[in-house]
Amino acid sequence: MARPVVGITTYVTDASWGYWKLEAALIPFDYVKAVERAGGRAMLVPPSLDGIDETLDALDGVVFTGGSDVDPELYGAEAHAETKGVVRMRDDAELALLRAALDRDMPVLGICRGIQVLNIGLGGDLDQHLEGHRHDPPGEFVSHDVVIEPDTRLAGMLGDRTTVMSHHHQGIGTLAPGLVESARADDGLLEAVEAPDRRFTVGVLWHPEAGQDARLFESLVAEAARYRDEK
Repeated sequence: MARPVVGITTYVTDASWGYWKLEAALIPFDYVKAVERAGGRAMLVPPSLDGIDETLDALDGVVFTGGSDVDPELYGAEAHAETKGVVRMRDDAELALLRAALDRDMPVLGICRGIQVLNIGLGGDLDQHLEGHRHDPPGEFVSHDVVIEPDTRLAGMLGDRTTVMSHHHQGIGTLAPGLVESARADDGLLEAVEAPDRRFTVGVLWHPEAGQDARLFESLVAEAARYRDEK
């Protein structure tokens, strides 16, 4: 049987390869490997407002990936001095893609920036800078534990506690209507949310693609297969 197709949103950034240095739509390959290890087929989704319904017609689930900070204007805030790297084209495209996917009750997994896009898209906002969460050296993940709320979908996937890999400096501020808390770090930081009334809408502040624990991606792919079969 054909594998379920999982879309993976992409960064927009300058990139170099061979003789070329050009603006590119790209992602770390760990996202692709995580989807494939879980039994899905990965399809990259560049940030574009063009043809969103056509894109979703080809997909059975979506991963909203990590990346740069979301424009605070999109949740009614002024930019903090530490808010960096805003790419409004990506923000607008991902929010439109998210809302269209949720309208279909398509399985959605938000990772790091992706949990923030999920919260903003449903009406919440962000804490733009978490003191002590800048990474030194940058570009290295930090390993830590999260405590998972009982009787949540996340608890069904990961148990009551798990070790995760993180790299962020922003977090959830006001939680959006329809979302509930599903995990916190030992320091109290909200690390995961979910929508209990939806098929599979889960956001995590950590990076599951960066570790060896495949359970989140396996659950996403399983739900994507069910979604495909019910189309």
